[in-house]
This record gives sequence, C-alpha cells and structure tokens, in this order.
Amino acid sequence: MKRAVLFDLGNTLAHYFGRAEFPAILEQAILEVRTYLQERGFPPIPSEALWQRVGEENHEAKDHRVRPLEGRLARIFQLDPGRVENVAEGMCRRFSGPIFARGQRYPDALPTLESLRSDGVKTAIVSNTPWGSPGALWREELERLGLDACVDATVFCTDVGWRKPARAIFECALERLQVEPQNCLFVGDDPRWDLAGPRALGMEAILIDRHGMFSDAAGETIQTLDELRNTLLMVQNR
Repeated sequence: MKRAVLFDLGNTLAHYFGRAEFPAILEQAILEVRTYLQERGFPPIPSEALWQRVGEENHEAKDHRVRPLEGRLARIFQLDPGRVENVAEGMCRRFSGPIFARGQRYPDALPTLESLRSDGVKTAIVSNTPWGSPGALWREELERLGLDACVDATVFCTDVGWRKPARAIFECALERLQVEPQNCLFVGDDPRWDLAGPRALGMEAILIDRHGMFSDAAGETIQTLDELRNTLLMVQNR
C-alpha cells in the first residue's frame, strides 16, 4: 500500500459544478460582490464595462501562477488600492457564496478517507480554487463538509502561489506529509491538472471519472472512490 494518497477536492471528494455550469455561477458571484460594494457606498459601475472586465479577468496564467481573487475583483470594480484591504475579505466571501452553496460531499468520500486512515495511509487535499479564491475560506468549507478532520494536510493553490499542475503545490503537500513522490498516489478528476502534474514528480496518479467523460484518459481510471482500495493494491503489485 502507498504511504500517502492525495486528493483533489471539487468533483473528487465533493461536487460543486461542471465546466459548463461555471459561467452562470461566475455571473451570480460577481453580482453578489457588486451588491456588497454598493451596500458599502461604492459607486455603481455600468454593466457593459463591468462584464467586459469580468471577461478580461476570466482566465488563468499560462505559467500556472495564481491570480488572486482579491486582485481580480479590485480591477473589475476599479477599487482604489487604499480601500481594497477594508473590503477584500467581504468581497471574497460574497463571491464564494454561490459556489459553496452548491457544495455537497460525495457519499463515498468519508468512508474512503476513514478506511485509508485505518490502514495507516496518510491523506491530503491538494486543490486549485476558482478564480484564486482564498484558501482560508476553503478550509472553512472543508469544515462545513466534515472533511477537515479526515485528512492530515490541506494545500490550496493560494497557499503556495501556484496552481496545479505546477510542481510547487504537490511538493508542498509531500513536505507536509513527509513522504516521497514514489510512495504517494494522486486522485483527481481533471486530466489537465491531476495527471501530468503529479506524474512529472514521479508520483502515480489516477483519474476519477464519475460520469464517464474521459474514456481516452491515459492510465488508471475509476468511477467511484469505492474502487480506490483495489486500485491501490493493483498499483502496489505492478
């Protein structure tokens, strides 16, 4: 058995949204921030200019460096740098609200984490966050979902300044767990971030494909976390 298993969060341990659903959620999140700022006396921004800037900010850095949510919102709403600090946390909370409202832990998440712990296997959550939203808010979300007490470490992209598949986020998790890459397995739902990244460090990675969307993915694939134990044994015996 591997000494540690790292998990992605969204669509691996908990469901939030599919790719096609995100534009509508983003719109709701931006409207929440606009309402928050207007409640605090900030001048309204014409809708056309607002949504143009949202479109300009709706991308990630090509080198996988984190683009923090606070900065994106400050640019979208043209906030004076001296006033951003006073509203940064509130903006991030209001932005994240529509995302967290959709969060539901998968039924197989807790039994899997508990089973691994009983086998003496260390676990961690290693995850990107939507639009570089703060890791502190996501740790509160893990507590709400009951996942925080079931893992040995959590690493979000904003903790290290780099998004998966960059090396830094995986290396941080390995350091916190005190394990070597070859003694670790990564489980995630997105081939873009969750396969090449850990494999580049010498870590084995498998894809959880709950809806059969990635039939052409390279390597091991599971549809539920209930299959993970058998997959671990297969990996171990290769």
